[in-house]
Amino acid sequence: MSFTESLQQSRMMVVSVDKSTGHVRVRGESETCTDLACSDATLVVSDEGTSADLGALSPGDIVRLEGNQTGPRRIVVLRHAWNELTSPEW
Repeated sequence: MSFTESLQQSRMMVVSVDKSTGHVRVRGESETCTDLACSDATLVVSDEGTSADLGALSPGDIVRLEGNQTGPRRIVVLRHAWNELTSPEW
């Protein structure tokens, strides 16, 4: 597997966030959705900083998961949804 293929497979898009239950639904390259059960120890890492608040995630964000795929230790925001239109691909 090439480096590019590895990057594409590790990226996921946030579909929905339910802060009250701690669940995040993400969609991977295969177009299937996975529901993540996040705990109080799950951290969201982005350019804005590190937080235990799932409110830092929005539908459309591109993320990478670190740790268990069903209950990640860290969710790293690679690109926020609102940055999509400023992408050089446009």
